[in-house]
Amino acid sequence: MADIFREVDEDLRRERAARIWRRFGPALITAAVLTVAATAGYVAWQRWQTARNQEQTAELGRALAQALPAGASAPATNAAELLAGAASRTDGAHASLARFYEAGLRVRQGDREGAVAIYDQLAGTESDPVFRDLAQLLAVLHQVDSGDPQQLLSRLTPLMGSDNPWNWSARELAGLLSARSGDTARARELFSQLADDPQTPAGIRARATELADFYAPPK
Repeated sequence: MADIFREVDEDLRRERAARIWRRFGPALITAAVLTVAATAGYVAWQRWQTARNQEQTAELGRALAQALPAGASAPATNAAELLAGAASRTDGAHASLARFYEAGLRVRQGDREGAVAIYDQLAGTESDPVFRDLAQLLAVLHQVDSGDPQQLLSRLTPLMGSDNPWNWSARELAGLLSARSGDTARARELFSQLADDPQTPAGIRARATELADFYAPPK
């Protein structure tokens, strides 16, 4: 008899996790994208400002100006290709930035698979740890609602240390993936940690607080 009640309880938990994912999943993914994009933009701007090779900076600047014309309501139709070309004509941080921008444009155009391929390549070849970890995070982010949760969680684990600049976003994604896989206890643990951490960015902390409460055991 106890086994029957246990099975019913597990079924109810799975159904509850599915409901929360349908309710919060898309909004949380969008919010996480914006958070990561804002941080990435700041890092990218710093790297660009301190770049020593003026010719490569100018090359990337020209490609960006053509791909994202000032005052235009949308990128150029061949924007991703323009940035891919800039990446092939530059190296180091310039090539990496061009590839990040290209991947972002491919996501905007609906080519998520193409974007993930770029992020995977950067994660495997990038020598700068900030860019490498960012590529890893973005690759997971764009598969969080479709990829294998356990495989994606294993990719996030190295990014979740307190000394990693992407750790808050990595832990939020890990919480989402845990919830999606039905491990609501682990999801609540991760969201509670984020909610209680005073260093957590405000947007992530607000979402984590709500989700930690949602996954709290019934009283």
